Amino acid sequence: MAPDTVPDRAPGLAECARALADGTVTARETVERALARIEATQPSLNAFRLVRAEAALAEADAADEELAAGVRRPLLGVPVAVKDDMDVAGEPTAFGCPGDFPASAADGEAVRRLRAAGAIVIGKTNTCELGQWPFTEGPAFGATRNPWHTGHTPGGSSGGSAAAVAAGLVPAALGSDGAGSVRIPAAWTHLVGIKPQRGRISTWPRPESFQGITVNGTLARTVADAALLLDAASGQHDGDLHRPPALRVSDAVGRDPGRLRVALSLKPPFTALPARLDPAVRERVLALAERLTALGHVVEEAEPRYGRIGLSFVPRATVGLAERVREAPRPELLDRRTLDAARLGRLLDGTPLRLARRAEAALHRRVGALFASYDVLLAPTTAAPPPRVGSMVNLNGLGTDRAMIAACPYAWPWNVLGWPGVNVPAGFVGDGLPVGAQLLGPADSEPLLVSLAAQLEADRRWQERWPPFHDAADSPAA
Repeated sequence: MAPDTVPDRAPGLAECARALADGTVTARETVERALARIEATQPSLNAFRLVRAEAALAEADAADEELAAGVRRPLLGVPVAVKDDMDVAGEPTAFGCPGDFPASAADGEAVRRLRAAGAIVIGKTNTCELGQWPFTEGPAFGATRNPWHTGHTPGGSSGGSAAAVAAGLVPAALGSDGAGSVRIPAAWTHLVGIKPQRGRISTWPRPESFQGITVNGTLARTVADAALLLDAASGQHDGDLHRPPALRVSDAVGRDPGRLRVALSLKPPFTALPARLDPAVRERVLALAERLTALGHVVEEAEPRYGRIGLSFVPRATVGLAERVREAPRPELLDRRTLDAARLGRLLDGTPLRLARRAEAALHRRVGALFASYDVLLAPTTAAPPPRVGSMVNLNGLGTDRAMIAACPYAWPWNVLGWPGVNVPAGFVGDGLPVGAQLLGPADSEPLLVSLAAQLEADRRWQERWPPFHDAADSPAA
């Protein structure tokens, strides 16, 4: 497709599904347009590790046959993207790593469920090496860039999914969140990002991911679309370790959340290295708190009792990383920081890991005590706006940890707890860089969080603002 005919934006997920069901557009046309957008922006944004062009078009033709026969499924014929830590049959799962990876024999459970809902997986999105960092860069694929400002990162580790959705290449995408990896890129690209309850979306073929701290989640421009994708992907495989009760989260969109008690937390959780909330980000989060008050909610400053929750996070994260490194076909190609962290994980795999996992129940009680007085916790998603591309990629291990904690000290405790959280756009700072805020709740609170997020969206109308469109002429090499 010629550049002057490339359609600039994907419609929303629900809008696309309706248009296909109504027959106002075909699945082939929809997929062709998405492929044209991806091709036009890949040199500038680099959102995708691989694009399933031929397979997606064949699947679109099959979807059109079903639609013509009167078959209706929630996402029949709708193109979506998934992060490259999820298995798609016939495609490699490189998870940000260099080297040649074998093709996956079968879809992971989350991808299988998306296909069962009728969705077409158009491609796999870039992620940093084994999902460790809040930027999406590496020697395996280069740098993924933020559609709002291409000199800045979209965040990580689900940065490719966030860039693809924010730029309007696809209506929505799956990501994964082990320390904020859905919520951070959602904040830095002006998206809604849902980190659901642990086990809500299966991680199979792994019974759990990264010792239970990593979950699969959704990124979209609207709360309704993020919830729709969540419902389509949700459910467990028989081998999953975590099996929360079934929920239909989409039903909460548009539901009055009632008058809620909201705890506003601005203090970073305990970190071994210093972290400070950027005053401009603080101002945006406080403005969101003011809107919640204007909508009738009671907002009060209150801090969760996190204690030294990091002592529970580090063993689980590093042991999980060591497990992934053992599976890499060419571990000698991995980043030195990856190998050092995996070495630590091997040391902590034993009594430290058992103690870390055993501490979760006490943390649930201590942090959960907040929800005896409040319904929802509001906190910054990040402490700073998105950093510039390249600012972290060449640091040593300690330098990377310092930079990560300084920028992103707020998201990871909810991964230890396994509870849900939703990033909502909080506005822009500086030269128009997006930032976000988290709505956090206790176990199985997705419907409440989604109801409140949708109320905020109706008030703030963040989905009406788009980044500029970037084509090959905007490529850093152009």
